[in-house]
Amino acid sequence: MNYNLNLITGSTEKKKSTLPALKSLLTHVVEEKRILIQAFTAMIVTAVLNLLSPVIIGHTIDNYIQTKHYHGVILFSGILLAMYIVSLAAGYIQTKLMGTVGQHMLFTLRNILFKKLQALPVDFFNQNKAGDLISRINNDTDKINQFFSQSLMQFLRFILIMIGSGIFLLSINFPLGAAALTPAVAIWIFTRFVSPWVKNKNAVNLKSVGTLSSAVQESLNNFKVIVAFNRRDYFRERFNKANIENYSTAVSAGLANNLLMPVYSFLSNIGQLIVLVFGIFLIAEGNFTIGLLISFLAYINSFYNPLRQLAALWANFQVALAGWDRISIIMNLENNMPVISGKNNLDTNSVVSFRDVSFAYPNGREVLHQINFELEKGKTYAFIGPTGGGKTTTASLIARLYDPDRGTVLLNGKDIRSYTAEERTRKIGFILQEPFLFTGTVRDNILYGNENYKDYSNGRLAEALTKAGLQSLIDRFESGLDTKIQTTGDGVSLGQKQLIAFIRTILREPELLILDEATANIDTVTEQLLESILQKLPPASTKVIIAHRLNTIENADEIYFVNLGEVTPAGSLEDAMNMLMNGKRVS
Repeated sequence: MNYNLNLITGSTEKKKSTLPALKSLLTHVVEEKRILIQAFTAMIVTAVLNLLSPVIIGHTIDNYIQTKHYHGVILFSGILLAMYIVSLAAGYIQTKLMGTVGQHMLFTLRNILFKKLQALPVDFFNQNKAGDLISRINNDTDKINQFFSQSLMQFLRFILIMIGSGIFLLSINFPLGAAALTPAVAIWIFTRFVSPWVKNKNAVNLKSVGTLSSAVQESLNNFKVIVAFNRRDYFRERFNKANIENYSTAVSAGLANNLLMPVYSFLSNIGQLIVLVFGIFLIAEGNFTIGLLISFLAYINSFYNPLRQLAALWANFQVALAGWDRISIIMNLENNMPVISGKNNLDTNSVVSFRDVSFAYPNGREVLHQINFELEKGKTYAFIGPTGGGKTTTASLIARLYDPDRGTVLLNGKDIRSYTAEERTRKIGFILQEPFLFTGTVRDNILYGNENYKDYSNGRLAEALTKAGLQSLIDRFESGLDTKIQTTGDGVSLGQKQLIAFIRTILREPELLILDEATANIDTVTEQLLESILQKLPPASTKVIIAHRLNTIENADEIYFVNLGEVTPAGSLEDAMNMLMNGKRVS
């Protein structure tokens, strides 16, 4: 299945319109319905008070200032002051409530995204860069948070004020109001045509941010290798290229986002000019008053000034939608490795069976072609072959890191796809070629995902380790179980990482143990110790060993040669080595 987000984005971004995207986005704030209602109520109070102010000002001018009844001026000035104070308080409440909504939405979206990523198969991570995924979780979700916490209620308030101002304009004097609102039609048409272009520019910029993040992460994660091979220049060049691309797209997005403001300002000024010229003409004709003209100018400002603000808010809205498009692509992905309903176990002594299994990586050649073999319980099997021949791929299919394109993999006579992830990992232990450790202690790492020892004290855990023959390996660490581990691997050699991974897997007592070059960085004496520990596993345990060193596979019950899409029984160790030396090279 194609999980490449860049290709998925390219095929879907043009099909998504603003309204469906907005509806989809708003579904994630329904939990905050009560707070949204409170914020919306505060917003309505602010808008209504702002709309009433020009009427009161015009009434005061015509009935009290021009007639010199100053007691009325004082009275209505006090009313206006009280309205402004209430409006200020309502605005503060609205801002505080929407900040809560924005942060909760940010929290929810990041949780959903992270859980979705954890539910996706290994194939997804092979096809996408970690830096881009991090950017989507951190940067894109924050763009949405900024819109909801800072812009949404302002956006709605401005819309409400504009509608209210338009109604007042038309009700005070319809011909003058209609003439004043004419430029708004041009603004609506302009916005409708420009918005998709603005959104696309911001989407391209967000993608470049992800690329830049990937370049930074890759260089930092591999800094030791960069220094060792003196390739700082290469990564500087890569970062510079990504930075230039980000700069270019940021400038384009900035220009697109700021294009609306001058156009809105120009058309707003045209509207005010129409009111001023037409209004003075009506006053000269005796059909209008100075107070009404001032009220009219106030309402026209209330109508067009929000448009200037809406220009900036609309740009923020397009940024948020562009971020949402990138996020929703991940949220809509489905795992192509579902758990299926399984039939009853076949009566078999085989722990693993391959039935006509074929497999190819996306956009790559076929690695395995119609493979058939069986692994019996309690035996040790070795897989050998040239680099790139398909050994690790075969092991990955056994552990269901991938599903075959065709054919079936059986575990204990049952389709491996019918096991849940929990059931499968209890039965299968996989020591990877490049073991990964988590920040914490040795104890944290060896107990990762192992519920059996979750509540064990250090003393009880030490007893279990001694019983399994693993305590001598723990003693090799400076502080034993409490030795600190960093994800960077500082202070821990690759061999020690493999020891921790070995201990972690053996403690689970799996029915099937897969060792993929698990002792490649361990000295011969320690390797012999690990071999003696493996002998203490239950007799029914099956071991699959992938290795290049002869002493690692010499005690295997059966050896398979993996190359050119085939898995062939190799017979004795001597026969296997002849096949390895004389076999065809990987094409």
